[in-house]
Amino acid sequence: MAAATTTTPMRARKTSQEDIPLDRELEDLSPEMRWREWMLRVEAVIFASHEPVTRETLVRVVGKDVSIDLLIEDLQDDLKGRPYELVAVAGGWQHRTRASFGPVIRASQAQARSPAQLLSKTEAAVLTAIAYLQPVTRGELTSLFGKEVSRDTIASLRSAGFLGTGPRSPTPGAPYTYVTTKAFLSAFGLNTLRDLPDIERLEDAGLLNRQAPELVDIPEEEDGE
Repeated sequence: MAAATTTTPMRARKTSQEDIPLDRELEDLSPEMRWREWMLRVEAVIFASHEPVTRETLVRVVGKDVSIDLLIEDLQDDLKGRPYELVAVAGGWQHRTRASFGPVIRASQAQARSPAQLLSKTEAAVLTAIAYLQPVTRGELTSLFGKEVSRDTIASLRSAGFLGTGPRSPTPGAPYTYVTTKAFLSAFGLNTLRDLPDIERLEDAGLLNRQAPELVDIPEEEDGE
């Protein structure tokens, strides 16, 4: 009878920067060609990603002493005159169509990449309120609007990746609060929440009325409770 053999399962090994064969220093190239190759690598990574690319990610494809900020600046200069640009959003960088081409995109009826384009009027109003008031409870949103903000609306915004759960409120019952996410920042072209437009711009857009402190009127909804 053959002796039983015991095999030790191989441990899954997390891929590190050193595991991937890539010449990052490019010492065989002239300084000009080396810099251009680093620029192309950075642009390729950003172009291929469906979400903003962080500094830590870009560092993996260039020399250890290379300034990512200077590479980004040179790439932004290269894109001047193009219909898209390289922008800082959600703590990283991403390619975005220039705002001036918005009417062209809408006229073409091409499907936009951003899920923000698919928000209903109600969802947009609730998301706006949460962005400015976070962390905020559903009850507080209901008081703000003067109408029930349904769980379905909150669930839809969470499903789109725009909302996350914040700390519990210190109010009776300790309800959960809601906060925006990095996906929210990315979809709306914001780098941080400090980039949210000020109150005057919201008033100009018709989203806020200081005389009647409420966001856009939202329709009655079934709460499902």
